[in-house]
Amino acid sequence: MEVTVFIALLGAMLVLGFAAASWRRPHDIHSLEEWGVGGRAFGNWVTWFLLGGTMYSAYTFVAVPALTYGAGAIGFFAVPFAIITTPLAFVFTARIWSVAHRHGLLTPGEFARARFGSPGLGALIAVTGIIATMPYVAVQLLALKAVLSTVGVTGEWPLLIAVLVVSLSTFRSGLRAPALLSIAKDILLAWVVVSALLVVTMSSGWQQIFQRAGGYFASTPSPGDGLLLAPTGQLGFVTLILGSVLSIFAYPHALTGMLAAKDRSTIRRNIAASPIYCLVLALMALLGFFALSEGVRPVNGDLNTVMPQMFHQLFPAWSAGIALAALGVAALIPAAVMSISAANAFTRSIYRTYLRPDASPGEEARVSRWASLVVKFGAVAFILALQPSYAVDLQLIGGVIILQTIPAVFLGLATAWFDWRALIGGLVTGLVASIALLWDIQQLGPGGTVVKAHFGGSTMPVGDTGATIYVGIVALAVNLLVVIVLTLLLRLMRVPRGVDATRPEDYVADVDDPTIKRLDEILDGLPTRPVGAHARRPG
Repeated sequence: MEVTVFIALLGAMLVLGFAAASWRRPHDIHSLEEWGVGGRAFGNWVTWFLLGGTMYSAYTFVAVPALTYGAGAIGFFAVPFAIITTPLAFVFTARIWSVAHRHGLLTPGEFARARFGSPGLGALIAVTGIIATMPYVAVQLLALKAVLSTVGVTGEWPLLIAVLVVSLSTFRSGLRAPALLSIAKDILLAWVVVSALLVVTMSSGWQQIFQRAGGYFASTPSPGDGLLLAPTGQLGFVTLILGSVLSIFAYPHALTGMLAAKDRSTIRRNIAASPIYCLVLALMALLGFFALSEGVRPVNGDLNTVMPQMFHQLFPAWSAGIALAALGVAALIPAAVMSISAANAFTRSIYRTYLRPDASPGEEARVSRWASLVVKFGAVAFILALQPSYAVDLQLIGGVIILQTIPAVFLGLATAWFDWRALIGGLVTGLVASIALLWDIQQLGPGGTVVKAHFGGSTMPVGDTGATIYVGIVALAVNLLVVIVLTLLLRLMRVPRGVDATRPEDYVADVDDPTIKRLDEILDGLPTRPVGAHARRPG
């Protein structure tokens, strides 16, 4: 029964993915505007589900509970990270929406090129974004592999099935597929949350859950796990939060979901309401303790299977099938959006800039389709090469890399003071520092034995204090120092700056601005009256 329900629901999701190609009569699904960002025309509800499906992924429902199950309180870094993200996103996403719509931009690299007048900087940011996205896609594929392992499909070949399923759902339909699937995913997720609350309620209660989990952590040889953070773990916890908050804005897939919205007010309303998802995130993190107290054991020691195993053991068979399907879809949706955004970055900042400047919209879409496949297979390579203990490690490693684009992309929304040469120098320096620090991190097992000599995590020790720090913050500090110093030197030498193609008014333009063109065919219908900030001004 469990397997039947699981397969039936995933099959229905695949059908929806194919049907999305003709959803609401797209103007031209073969153009990059339609395939890559859904015609820049998603309304409130579609944007809500798409952003939720993209930002709250298998990372939320599989990786975070696995981390709290295996390491305790450190896994809760994802909750304050999601909360702090909201006010920053409320300000900066509206600005990037406006300037991107005014200039027809699709990717962070394109924005950096327009802002600082350097195609080379744009291409370097595109390459960095693609590399950083691959381990994030790998997190989703690991989650799907864990679900398949729970239903009895083991081995490495399920990863190839995951790649095939994601490819089928996006190659033809583009961003419309994950947008439509996100609606179905949230319906399934609502059932999972309600079911989990019922199961917890019928158990011994949270007091017993915490007592059992606390007793387990007290018996382990690791000094870093537990229900509370050890004093030496607090710096690492805070820097993980800070690094995650900053990196989420720089990922190409975050921009893709935002640019698909039809106006600024749609973005602002959805960002303002996003803390609702934080409640679900906190509950999923607590379920790691619940699974531990109930004696749930991962399949073959793979901690990513903890949540699927909990549903398998404690839910009725038909309900477990629904929960496992929800986890599977939660993995497929962000993987699809991430591969689309990385493909868009390659097409716009590399292919059209250096290889085919006169490429037609149809050719851009074809190149992006095939590039998205490369990203997915690259994610499989990351999994096979690194073999992380926690799926979160892959996301954090990607965060270390993408953080190095912060000066050009995130800070570039506020100022054009930096010189493009300094930004390239800082980015390269930050990337080199990131790789060097990640290479030097060991993964330690019980008793301090070295399990993995290199790329063993994303936090490094701080001297002999016992404390750790997220290496992404260290590399970003080096990056910013290089950018500031080089910019000052270039100013003193009076070296000509790059031409900023944007203007201050570009960052507040709304849908009713005459310089912004909207497609006639949009997913939520044309507005019946003017919308946006400009419409509220007299005259």
